[in-house]
Amino acid sequence: MKLAGVVYAATKAFPQEEMFGLTSQLRRAAVSVPSNIAEGHGRLTDNGFAVFLGQARGSLFEVETQIEMASTLGYIKAVEAKKMIAECDEVVKMLNGLLKTLKEKETKLAP
Repeated sequence: MKLAGVVYAATKAFPQEEMFGLTSQLRRAAVSVPSNIAEGHGRLTDNGFAVFLGQARGSLFEVETQIEMASTLGYIKAVEAKKMIAECDEVVKMLNGLLKTLKEKETKLAP
């Protein structure tokens, strides 16, 4: 959820004309990451959890792309964008680790 907070703080400075464009899209994608993790955690199966982790991962890649776009457009300073991308990289490592653990668990249970 740290990433979503960082995104919300950064997008406060975006131009008003982006309120329903990049600002909204970036915020929704950032909130989608922890939301999908939470929803997946509530599923009754590891496969169900894995599906939502995959969706969270997809949203995270959206966030990265939109941060790069915001930086290209001059809405975020390059240094700030770099820090945000580094945070995305940390989150994707955690998601990949969870997915790997679930897959290994599935493999051990297979006949």
